[in-house]
Amino acid sequence: MKLGVIGLGNMGAGMALSAVRAGIDTLGFDPSSKAVEELRAAGVTLVDSIAEMSAQVDVIVLSLPTSDIVESVVLGDDGLLRHARSGQIVLDTSTADPASTARIAEALRGSPLRFVDGPVSGGPKAAHAGSMTMLLGGEAADIETLTPVLDALTGKRVHVGPVGAGHSAKLFNNLLCGINLLAVGEAIRVAQAAGLDIAQILEGVNAGSGRSGVTEVNCPTWILNGAFNSGFTMKLMRKDLRLAAEMIEKSGAATPLSAEALRLWAESAESVSDDEDFNRIVEYVEAKQ
Repeated sequence: MKLGVIGLGNMGAGMALSAVRAGIDTLGFDPSSKAVEELRAAGVTLVDSIAEMSAQVDVIVLSLPTSDIVESVVLGDDGLLRHARSGQIVLDTSTADPASTARIAEALRGSPLRFVDGPVSGGPKAAHAGSMTMLLGGEAADIETLTPVLDALTGKRVHVGPVGAGHSAKLFNNLLCGINLLAVGEAIRVAQAAGLDIAQILEGVNAGSGRSGVTEVNCPTWILNGAFNSGFTMKLMRKDLRLAAEMIEKSGAATPLSAEALRLWAESAESVSDDEDFNRIVEYVEAKQ
């Protein structure tokens, strides 16, 4: 199997390096990448166009910032569909709009190109270690074909449904993470006001039913030590939460807790910049009117 990676930022570069380490012949394409020399030295073959990549690979991994860019790369005038060869599979690891994913899937119906959405968790560190968690939406046969790539890139993966289900599940995940960060921030402030040791309190929480990924991973890794260097920014999290808000609106479901959390995340932009680590939301306190 020959692999192509389009989008060589922190995540895409890490995935390309993990694939090479697993013995997969890997090509990369990203005109704006800052990691070109590191990737080339590690064995990634850099190409100059989507067409050049499509002519050589069996699987194309996308690691791109927005759904619009994904649609352009797949369906654009010089995109993957135009250059597709029979049996090629696109694995979109971006956190994207499920509605956009549905449009892509419909446009590819009957074409030589297969599509699987597989958004990831774990950040750049997991991408470089090949230990990401991936939520997969697509046909079981396509996911089976992707096994060598998935083995190289992930530590855990879950097939959550048809094409689009992966992106939906990822938005649910990030919505819950956003809510948990706000809640944990409040718990930390209450415990501090009571003169309690936060690390000890969280150890107790993690032994009980109130534990979460935020209390077990985010707090010791990036929050309590003041590091705030997860590699995932407020800008990216706000983008994902806006997509979650759109999904909620389309569903018509009653979500008062989510609505309040989304409001706080949006309003935090006035005091917590887009460039900050997304875990900084734990420090956000709404200004009193």
